[in-house]
Amino acid sequence: MTIFEQGDPSPVVKRRSRTVGWLMLAFTAVSAIGLTFFPAPYVIDHPGPTYDTLGSISVDDTEFDLISILGAPTYDTTGELRLTTVTRTGNPDSLPGWLDVLTGWVDPSQTVIPVSVAYPPGLSVEANREAAVIDMENSQQEAIAAALSYVGIAYSSLLTVNQALEGGPSEGVLLPGDVIISADGQFVDDVTALREIIAQSGTQAPMAMVVKRDGSDIDLEVLPRMSEGETRIPMIGISVSGMYDFPISVDIALDNVGGPSAGAMFALGIVDKLSAEDLTHGQIVAGTGTISAAGEIGPIGGIRHKLLGASYDGATIFLAPAGNCGDVVGHIPDGLTVIPMATLDDAVDAMRALASGSVLASCPGT
Repeated sequence: MTIFEQGDPSPVVKRRSRTVGWLMLAFTAVSAIGLTFFPAPYVIDHPGPTYDTLGSISVDDTEFDLISILGAPTYDTTGELRLTTVTRTGNPDSLPGWLDVLTGWVDPSQTVIPVSVAYPPGLSVEANREAAVIDMENSQQEAIAAALSYVGIAYSSLLTVNQALEGGPSEGVLLPGDVIISADGQFVDDVTALREIIAQSGTQAPMAMVVKRDGSDIDLEVLPRMSEGETRIPMIGISVSGMYDFPISVDIALDNVGGPSAGAMFALGIVDKLSAEDLTHGQIVAGTGTISAAGEIGPIGGIRHKLLGASYDGATIFLAPAGNCGDVVGHIPDGLTVIPMATLDDAVDAMRALASGSVLASCPGT
């Protein structure tokens, strides 16, 4: 007489099944842990926070106006002008896990980028961070300059070399403290103008420059080379600072964001604060773009992430650099209208048109 009825598996088979099951579960758990913690050679970009340039920001539990102005009358506004950002997960010193990368590949709000593309070889994470901080500081100064020019307040400026990057085209040629007078025969007084001149000069022949060093004008030449990273452009391998002498005090309290892409929204916020008219009329407007002291607005990277960030924070209008119009097609969230701008004049005109209810031109194909 058997203890088990016909058809029942034997205890040995049951134990083997349970053993195989536990082994598969353990393998799955170990694989999941490996995917989570084993580093992948990528970084992940996704929508970052937005900041109202007309509002306040908390610093060490204290609220400050994001833009504060002394020495000129300022005016209240009823809406918001939000600059947009991109958050990046990972860097060469701290890579994301494979699980995060796999998630980024299937999530349309994220972009996975090879770390070797996002961070040029030979440039440390700290050096990259410092460059982003300098770009942000320069963008703030150029935004102030552009805004003051727009409202008719005069100022003076100089462009000074901070350092020549080791191994770069300017090493041993340009020195810290050099004041750049001209490049390729063109007068230079802001960072954006210098970048444009270098781009036009190209990499085939040395570019003539004039700098003031120790009180004397010095003629020299630098051969630009193509940069590394996501966007390859001619560069001369220096960090510079625009030194402006403004007749009023404009302080921008945003230290945790790097890069130059907030310049256009800084400038628009300053113009709004210095203008008696309410440019926003209660609307939530977001945007992005570099800006030169002359008020020219340039294209930026990561715009589809910025569109999403703007939408998340309630914006209905997005001011985009005209040069980015091709990048927004197919990536505009529902309820968001994208308006192109090439200059600060365009941006202010767009705000006035919105206030009056006029129909504005949008990016082609959107």
